[in-house]
Amino acid sequence: MKITDLLKQQGIKVGAKVSSQMDAIDQLVALQDASGNISDKAGYKKGILAREEEFSTAVGDGIAIPHAKVAAVKQPGLAAMTVPGGVDWNAPDGAPVDLIFMIAAPDGEANTHLEMLANLSAMLMHEEFANALRAAKTPQEFLKVIDDAEAARDAESAAKAAEQAAAASSGNYPKILAITACPTGIAHTYMAAENLEKKAAEMGFVLKAETQGSAGAKNILTAEEIANCEGIIIAADKNVDRARFAGKQVYSTNVSAGINEPEKLINIILNHEAPVQEGTVVSADAAAGSNESLGSQIYKHLMNGVSHMLPFVIGGGIITALAFLVDMGAAGTGAYGSSTMIAAFFKKIGEEAFGMMLPILAGYIAMSIADRPGLAPGVVGGLMAKSGINMAFLATAPEFDSSVCVSGGFLAALAAGFLAGYITLYIEKACDKLPEALEGIKPILLYPLLGILAIGAVMYLLNPIFGAINTAINDFLGGMQGANIILLGAIVGGMMSIDFGGPFNKASYVFSTGLLADATLGGAGQQVMAACMAGGMVPPLVIALSTTFFKNKWSKADRDAGLVNYIMGLSFISEGAIPFAAADPGHVIPTCVIGSAIAGGMSAAFGCYSPAPHGGAWVIAVIGNPIMWLVAILAGSVVGALLLSFWKKPVEE
Repeated sequence: MKITDLLKQQGIKVGAKVSSQMDAIDQLVALQDASGNISDKAGYKKGILAREEEFSTAVGDGIAIPHAKVAAVKQPGLAAMTVPGGVDWNAPDGAPVDLIFMIAAPDGEANTHLEMLANLSAMLMHEEFANALRAAKTPQEFLKVIDDAEAARDAESAAKAAEQAAAASSGNYPKILAITACPTGIAHTYMAAENLEKKAAEMGFVLKAETQGSAGAKNILTAEEIANCEGIIIAADKNVDRARFAGKQVYSTNVSAGINEPEKLINIILNHEAPVQEGTVVSADAAAGSNESLGSQIYKHLMNGVSHMLPFVIGGGIITALAFLVDMGAAGTGAYGSSTMIAAFFKKIGEEAFGMMLPILAGYIAMSIADRPGLAPGVVGGLMAKSGINMAFLATAPEFDSSVCVSGGFLAALAAGFLAGYITLYIEKACDKLPEALEGIKPILLYPLLGILAIGAVMYLLNPIFGAINTAINDFLGGMQGANIILLGAIVGGMMSIDFGGPFNKASYVFSTGLLADATLGGAGQQVMAACMAGGMVPPLVIALSTTFFKNKWSKADRDAGLVNYIMGLSFISEGAIPFAAADPGHVIPTCVIGSAIAGGMSAAFGCYSPAPHGGAWVIAVIGNPIMWLVAILAGSVVGALLLSFWKKPVEE
């Protein structure tokens, strides 16, 4: 598809006479209607005006790109107008606008046409191209200018891609990185990227910009590029995840600044005037060694699901725990947690939120694999994993006996997420062979329809297998007594300290919350959860105690920082130990693992249990056998602190 496939001769007016911005908009809407792109002129104009209210679509240098992505658009298209003398459009540079492109985008998911519009937006940032359009005398000349420029840009893009690949292979990474994004992700996103890259080239170095537009993220920044850059510019009018930029300068501004003030933004990074992003730093060596092996890809997809699942687990779990807290009078009865209206109020909300754990986990694993088209199949697969629906259930039609359904639990949701993601990728690949006329309906009709149907059929067949596995695990845990449950408590507790929020820590926590989802009050699943939380609280407390009582083993800066770990430990935030472990992993990690294993094992030995999946000491009111749970945590923390303090050498300041 070419840009001129979206722009027809009847959609172009050269040398137009307009009295105002509103008059220009009305004429352009009429051009869109004449081109057959819209079904409702009033609805489309309303979308255009709503976009203008956010901020002006004039981008400076006499150019404006009004656009709307609304249901009133029946097919993607462009309208264009040159206005000799110009018209006021509230441009950032105050200049009148004399070259206008109006974009009509169908409401729904990203389509191929958006890439064409992105190319046009970037091309308009080149003065010679814009001037050639202004000089066109007829619609035919106007279209020829675009065709010629697009052909030149395609060749330039291919050369640029080859140059970037060669630079990366030789270790010459971009000096500055950028992310650009606007709410609609149609025009400004790509214009900001183009201007930043162009200005950097004029200044004598390479800048790479990732665009987060409606067509999805493009030119994605790699871990190696991030690790080796001086800083990152975020020119965006929507939220951008900054976690991957830990330890790097990050300067955030609006997308218009990326278009109009690229040199200023670049100099902020070059002059080290931007704040440094907090978080766990990935070194250049570590990034260079992470060439996305199969294992790392699987882990990345899994963690995407887990990170989106945790708010539901934590929020829903703690609200459910509140139900038990306010219903203490019914403790020991079958109605405990919902015997009163207030208790039932909390429990119902908590259960609904917690019940989203498996669908969200599966949905975001699938989305990590297949982007947005994978979300719906993943969520549906997770719901089916949760319900345990199977072919035996269908055989009971029309009564539909749900007693034959056995939930596959956490493992089934994992399988559903990965299968939904890869099935969606296969569907997308298969749909590539369809006619271009169907591009618009792929993401809003074909992908979800075929993806949901496919994962549904698969889960009908797989659920009995995972249901049997899940039942066996729960039966095994339910029968664990004495040394067995103590050993399991020590293992999940110790794992919380291996990497303080990394893969081992997350594996232990996810395993424990998975058991919690199916656990009865005070049962083995909730005992494992209490042991896990105890183990995760120990590492910061080990650091806090050691820096407080063994001052000669730590610098003043470490002692001051160590005080914060009391709060982090009591709040079940294991990451508080990361800075100390990074500085001295050989001493800190082993001693914390030992302390956490002791705490987890003692918690299980005392029969402590937690219906809450998070909260640390702040949910002590709902912990079963709370005094001994605190004793277990204190014992593990003291042992860990003593081992660490006697092992470390004194610090000379």
